Amino acid sequence: MNDQRIAVLTDTGTNTPADFCEAHDVRDIPLVVNYADGSYRSGVDITTDEVIDRFATEIPTTSLPSPADIQAALEAARTDGYERAVLVTISSGLSATCQTAELVARQMEGFPVTVVDTKSIGVAAGLVVMAAVEMIEAGVPFEELGPRLADLSEHTRVYFTVRELKYLRHGGRINEATYRLGSALNIKPVFYCDAEGKYATVKKARGWEKALAAELAFVQEQAKRYERVVCAVCCTKAEDRLDELTAKIRETIPNVVDVVRSGISPDLIVHTGASLVGMAVQPCWR
Repeated sequence: MNDQRIAVLTDTGTNTPADFCEAHDVRDIPLVVNYADGSYRSGVDITTDEVIDRFATEIPTTSLPSPADIQAALEAARTDGYERAVLVTISSGLSATCQTAELVARQMEGFPVTVVDTKSIGVAAGLVVMAAVEMIEAGVPFEELGPRLADLSEHTRVYFTVRELKYLRHGGRINEATYRLGSALNIKPVFYCDAEGKYATVKKARGWEKALAAELAFVQEQAKRYERVVCAVCCTKAEDRLDELTAKIRETIPNVVDVVRSGISPDLIVHTGASLVGMAVQPCWR
């Protein structure tokens, strides 16, 4: 527990690295993966590999944590001795998790909660979670955390691409025209989260390797805007490029101070398929 007794909670869609969560008592609130035979808490009742293995027979859907689940997580933090909390969520433009968290936070009597909408997803949102922990441990006052993390979120960027577009289409993240054109011409869109926190295409690359190169180029260009940056890479075992991309980031971005590496949660893999590779960049907050 940190000296300020401020708990940090997040949802599983932020893909905050598990070892960091364990070391700093960051508490995950699981999103839900829904199959015909039942619903499973992401990362608790079902793993990413299990979702991938079941793709051959069913592409599931996802749903957000219930208000009761969020309240239970906050109450558990209070029981464990925390006096306030910061709850960092994936983009409100992609999930109603943030809005639900805000509703629950307003109902918590005697336990102030600041909800942070990262306007992003995956490991980029995880970088905001990690920054929240660092700010709290550095002594940033509770009242300043919300505004400072909101500002940092605006400058945090995620870029990702996938080999197969059918999962994004199935989840309603891209339209039919984008799916058909991309599949027919081997076009791999590179996506990012726009100002509203929704998926948008930043580039259309012909082929997988060119798409990955475009991702890296966008991270490099974004990094030039700041004195120092933290970068991140995420992928699954099916497309393991962690070592390669980590090395390229360190070699080509002279102002990077750290490269965070992460897997991808079951709830996110539902919408992307097994071939997702993502990168993120964030200015150092201090």
